[in-house]
Amino acid sequence: MRPSTLRWLSAATCAGMFIVLLAGALVTKTGAGRGCGDDWPLCNGKFIPAYTLESIIEYNHRAVTGVVGILVVITFIAIYKSYSRRSEAFVYASGVLFFTVLQAILGAMAVKWEQSSAVMALHFGFSMLALTFTLLLVARIWRTQEKANNKVAIRTGFMKLVWITTIYSYIAVYIGAYVRHTDSSGGCTGWPLCNNEWIPELSGATGIAFLHRAAALLLLVMVGWMSAQGLGLNRDAVEIRRLSAASITLVMLQIFSGGFVVTTLNMANVYLFASMLHTTIIAALFAILSYMSIRVWQLRDRGRQ
Repeated sequence: MRPSTLRWLSAATCAGMFIVLLAGALVTKTGAGRGCGDDWPLCNGKFIPAYTLESIIEYNHRAVTGVVGILVVITFIAIYKSYSRRSEAFVYASGVLFFTVLQAILGAMAVKWEQSSAVMALHFGFSMLALTFTLLLVARIWRTQEKANNKVAIRTGFMKLVWITTIYSYIAVYIGAYVRHTDSSGGCTGWPLCNNEWIPELSGATGIAFLHRAAALLLLVMVGWMSAQGLGLNRDAVEIRRLSAASITLVMLQIFSGGFVVTTLNMANVYLFASMLHTTIIAALFAILSYMSIRVWQLRDRGRQ
């Protein structure tokens, strides 16, 4: 397959995976997860469901996931035939396929059998990992041949900090997904304080919502610390400096979008928009951090050579 075809195929798969992520978040936010009853892959026993809002949202999610799933398989086969088994592209394509299948299985299980909120929160995490692997694949295929630059040598300490921050960001995302699946968003009213208190009573929905805020604050601190070091690297580390700037920008936007979500709890349409925006920003942040984790590892190896 021609390189140009691979580029556009991977880009289309990435765009499709992003739509799947948003569609899944929309299902959760609108409570449409049971819109098709306990039938899968049919919807209430029909190929074309009844025209209720819940069934339409859930069925469209399934339809989009099915189409994107086909794109994922085609992309994987194309990468398999075009790259070696040890290449970055093949690793990323394999990751996309694995997490796409995993989230599909988890989604089917959620329809057929009642799942706990803790398990359901994993569904969003796996969907985000699938999206991240498609972004990594796109970045690798579209990246032009690099020129060796021995002036860029990443310190081991900074590399570990990037990795730890990336891993922790996934934990923070999981806590946020858990808030949604336990319907605990209203546990903390007001922003930035929770129910007008620095530390509220840590029980029920309030405890879950406050844990999410604390996790977000710690993520801000970690990304800020990491970005400060990344921006302080020498001028030759242009890519890492840009990724650092993007990371601190996105985490700040994520914090403010969280405030936007809280302040629109009683405005259904605006709240839905705020929630989708919140989801988009955190997915972008995790993808940037994941890509940065790979690049600092690669540049560290190059620096050692």
